[in-house]
Amino acid sequence: MQDTFVRVLKTHTGRCGAANADPAAEIREPRAYLATIAKSLMIDFFRRQTLERTYLEVLAALPPQEVPSLETQAVLRSALIEIDAMLDGLGLKVKQAFLMAQCEDLPYAEIARRLGISRRSVDNYLARAMAHCCLLLP
Repeated sequence: MQDTFVRVLKTHTGRCGAANADPAAEIREPRAYLATIAKSLMIDFFRRQTLERTYLEVLAALPPQEVPSLETQAVLRSALIEIDAMLDGLGLKVKQAFLMAQCEDLPYAEIARRLGISRRSVDNYLARAMAHCCLLLP
């Protein structure tokens, strides 16, 4: 519940914490607005849980000598969550193609085969994903 109100405050305050002076930013249906934010936060929570569970399964499958330190694991988990959030809003195949290229280091031809698309589509998907990520970087 607190996350919902934090998101509302972030959305409707200026750079220095001042209230948003834009009258168009007024919330016309506060209950519906809060419900939408809460739903979005729940989706984010479950997505993050799925991502972390998958990451832990991969770690469990590694030989003991290849398991990264706890600090490295925390950094990797945080990076995965950030990347997942950055790719949010892209189509499923665009996201899958990007992850196959970046995480699995698959050649474009193999990505095309796995996704059932042309190599040209892989080129387009990866360009779109990279441009999307670049726009979101600080």
